[in-house]
Amino acid sequence: MRVLGINAVFHDPAAALVVDGRVVAAAEEERFSRRKHGKRPVPFAAWELPELAATWCLEEAGLRPDDLDAVAYSFDPGLSRDAASLGLNDPWDHLRVDYARRAPQFLAAALPGLDPEQVRFVPHHVAHAASAGLSVPEDSATLVLDGRGEVASHLAGAFRGGELEVFRSQELPHSLGLLYEDLTRHLGFMHSSDEYKVMALASYGRPRFLNLFRELVRATDDGGFTVERIDWDALAKARAADGEMTEAHADLASSVQTRLEEVLLDLVRWTYEASGGLTTLTMAGGTALNCVANGRIAAEGPFERVWVQPAAGDSGTALGAALAVPGKNVPFGSAALGRGWTDEELEAELRRADLPFTRPASIAAEAARVLAGNGIVAWYQGRSEYGPRALGHRSLLAHPGDPDTQTRMNNVKGREQFRPIAPMVRAERFGDIFEGVYPSPYMLFVHRVKPEWKDRIPAVTHVDGTARVQTVHTGTEPLVAEMLAEFERLSGLPVVVNTSLNTAGRPMVDTPREAMELFGSAPVDLLAIGPFAVHRAKAFTA
Repeated sequence: MRVLGINAVFHDPAAALVVDGRVVAAAEEERFSRRKHGKRPVPFAAWELPELAATWCLEEAGLRPDDLDAVAYSFDPGLSRDAASLGLNDPWDHLRVDYARRAPQFLAAALPGLDPEQVRFVPHHVAHAASAGLSVPEDSATLVLDGRGEVASHLAGAFRGGELEVFRSQELPHSLGLLYEDLTRHLGFMHSSDEYKVMALASYGRPRFLNLFRELVRATDDGGFTVERIDWDALAKARAADGEMTEAHADLASSVQTRLEEVLLDLVRWTYEASGGLTTLTMAGGTALNCVANGRIAAEGPFERVWVQPAAGDSGTALGAALAVPGKNVPFGSAALGRGWTDEELEAELRRADLPFTRPASIAAEAARVLAGNGIVAWYQGRSEYGPRALGHRSLLAHPGDPDTQTRMNNVKGREQFRPIAPMVRAERFGDIFEGVYPSPYMLFVHRVKPEWKDRIPAVTHVDGTARVQTVHTGTEPLVAEMLAEFERLSGLPVVVNTSLNTAGRPMVDTPREAMELFGSAPVDLLAIGPFAVHRAKAFTA
């Protein structure tokens, strides 16, 4: 069965293709259009489809639109109700719903040859749930939390034999995701985009408003929750996008983050009991990208295993919708589901750009040598990642032992200095340095840095003594593992800084040309692109 999944209605438009039980391709539209998050998260943009991503998915599989058995759209307008009746202040929401109803015709126009009758609507939270619950081989409990779907903001259930049983959903306006979005907006950041900045900021504050939020945000005995109206200005003055970040702002972020974690733990425990004691929890929805909360769920919750969909946000619903139509488990093997280029194609691009390059015996060893000398490496290898995390395919790498590295990297990327940078480590060395969830190949959990390592890897140790770790496994990422092993041989440190290969406000680079453009415009010492090395000192001599 050939199913193309489409996410378009809210934000982060994406496409994913599943053919006969195999995920062939998946990518966000932003990687093609170069618009961060693909489009603005407003009702007026709901008509915009991931046309470029969908076209590429089909090309990658050698298929035409009329070869598809189904196109799965991750929103069901038939379930929607008037926004006012849901307690939402969204007077233009009817446009979003109307555009979704017309999606079959829009898709047929975007993909000539597609029969509109092939389009199937998959409820938004069912798509989220399927993206996680159908991506593991075993039966699992599942928990979805985000800003909103058609009428709800949450789903708790279980997958058994590929079938989803829904235990509970929380109707709007109560939403933990919208709570966090409102806070994000109040702190001067962009909602549905910058929530991870709030999570980072929370570590700099203290939860002095926690008792108030315990009154306003509560889990209920039946597996749901309530979120009361919050007077944000009474707690901290709204911050302009370029305004001063105060102690009160950090304390507010800390308070909401802590309360979010507490309520999520209540929901997880309820879901465990409702599932009859299933040992695996799968999670999706934008709230599941909160890696601090995920770490607590794994450490303090009742489940033996917690698996979070790497593309947990709305982009992942494209995959979930495509999996939900056949309703069969398709174990997730790798997030490297986007575009890639052959060595020959990369060499042709380098020659076209007239960049001096070499082909060293080992690009991994060459990168490790530059990193050991405290250089910054743009690492461009294989197929691009699906989801918001750079996982060793489109990454900026640096030395973790230099306390100035965080400042340098944030300057290179043009982002706020309170933002942490993350470590990657070979899986066999993880337990020597970190405590917490293992394995962690998708950077979705926060781990505690062991005391004896904090001073040795200060660049990746956050202000609260934690790090968001990616464990690198030789069987799945042999080139990255080779680079890490060589860096440890040269430096004595088994960890390398890993952040996304982009600058502030731009999507991660996707094409070789974009990688070269970033290399040319930022103080990066080495571009490691496929097997080729481009050194700044040689490429940009006077």
